[in-house]
Amino acid sequence: MPFISVSSDLANKSFTSVENKFITKYLPVLEPLAVKIYLFALYVYQSGLTSYTLADFSKQLNITEDEARNYFEYLEEFELVSLLSLSPFEVKILEADNLYGTPKKFKPEKYADFTKSVQNIIKGRMISTNEFREYFLLLEDYGFEQNALIMIINYCVNLKGDNIRLQYIKKVAKSFAEDGVTTAKKVDEKLSAYTSSTPALIRIFGAAGIKKQPDVDDDKLYKKWTIELGFDENAICAAAKHFKAKTPEKLDDALTELYKNKKFDVKEIEDYCKNKNSVYDATLEIARALGVYMQNTAPYIENYTNVWCDYGYSFACMKRIADYCFKNGRKSFEDMQDFIDVLYKDGVVSDAAVEEYIQKLYSEDEFLKKLIACCGLTRKVIAWDRESLARWRGWNFSDEMITEAAKISAGKSNPMAYINGVLSSWKSEGIFKPENIARQSAPAVKNQSADSRAERAETERHFAELRHKAEDAAEKAFKTAVADELYDKIHKELNELSIQLAFAEIRNAADAEKISERISALETQGDERLKLLGLSKADFTPNYACKKCNDTGYDKNGKPCECMKKFIATLR
Repeated sequence: MPFISVSSDLANKSFTSVENKFITKYLPVLEPLAVKIYLFALYVYQSGLTSYTLADFSKQLNITEDEARNYFEYLEEFELVSLLSLSPFEVKILEADNLYGTPKKFKPEKYADFTKSVQNIIKGRMISTNEFREYFLLLEDYGFEQNALIMIINYCVNLKGDNIRLQYIKKVAKSFAEDGVTTAKKVDEKLSAYTSSTPALIRIFGAAGIKKQPDVDDDKLYKKWTIELGFDENAICAAAKHFKAKTPEKLDDALTELYKNKKFDVKEIEDYCKNKNSVYDATLEIARALGVYMQNTAPYIENYTNVWCDYGYSFACMKRIADYCFKNGRKSFEDMQDFIDVLYKDGVVSDAAVEEYIQKLYSEDEFLKKLIACCGLTRKVIAWDRESLARWRGWNFSDEMITEAAKISAGKSNPMAYINGVLSSWKSEGIFKPENIARQSAPAVKNQSADSRAERAETERHFAELRHKAEDAAEKAFKTAVADELYDKIHKELNELSIQLAFAEIRNAADAEKISERISALETQGDERLKLLGLSKADFTPNYACKKCNDTGYDKNGKPCECMKKFIATLR
């Protein structure tokens, strides 16, 4: 009877195939858990479990994701697998029978002193042959000097104790190698620099309630917080306390959030944390007022509410602005941002100033409604009406004079444009008071021939069509561009960076330069993307047929433009 046999029931079961070369060449030298991981990886693939993730894999084997990742790296060193991607984590299983798969053999005498030193450092357990082999691979593959690796192992043992795992030592060693620290001198310099920051890290960890000793990874974070982000120790401790960050990673997230929101001082951090819930509630209120559904409030808080707070607007004021925006067709945070940019540019920030500004806008709209009704129209007020009113008032006409012009324009094919013509005529004749209309202007209007009135109506219609055609084309081009996901992302990031640049120009010239470079790079990307879409930024601006009057028929002084004179000549 053979040494090993199987039952007939087992012979009929499904199986996972394993190369014989793996069993004869690798299984005797691999760590037990590595064999377990390799076999289970084969099973996952051969069973067609395509939706399996690293988390699923680790959970099934009752190990951590880091352990699984480290052992796949270990298998890669034997060229049994290849790591295709780290995020998402993807592995390709290779054939066992390949030229380079044979485990490397090391001459024991070459590392005799090294092995004695390492065993003297790690006194709590006997170091296995496989573990020593991993250290030899670090020496040869990463170019460590023996004394350099001994110093790293000694540092890790002092930090974690004799029960330290091989994987932690490998992680630290590889981190040093990535920074080019492979000689004893460089390792000593790096550890000395780290030691100098340890007291500060201990104080910070104490404030945060982080129950661990600082290590090299924490030192990297500390340098990021203090050098790259610009926080001092007191600010970091305040952030740890108020954010209740119980791990270095969570503290890093907290400081990154504070950095994005320009909160660096202890007082600013305390106020920010106190107001955080208020900012959240305010963002919800603004969203309700605008009619916006938010699946995740964080981007809206970061890109809008916090920015408006930095501008100096109160929560109540933001809600008031949101109400106005919704009633006037501005039903998104981006539209509200455009309106606030106008207010901020004009220095309208306080609650009272904003209320006065909005009441003024409402008053103007009420007047325009009456004006439109006087013309015999029933439509809503549009942006063109507001622009026209601003222009007429800029010509020094009172609301009473504008109303008189509307009465004369009633019944015309395009009465609002006709008002423009009437007021332009009055301006050229110096008529700015109602009592002068009847004597100088009414007869001219009264005695107009049918042909003259028809000519006037046709001219108004022509310029209205030109204007709307150019504006509609620009609006359509912009909507086409932002409908493209990539360009829309670029456009939104440019808007955000332009706000950051304004703050950076005040606070930090170096940051401002970096942001400007990013803006320049994004604008280039945006132009290239638009080119692929068959567009350019120039398409977003109305391309009026006449650049002097922008297809209104009247120049900046209110006089008939040359293009209008030519059109009238063609009619005649």
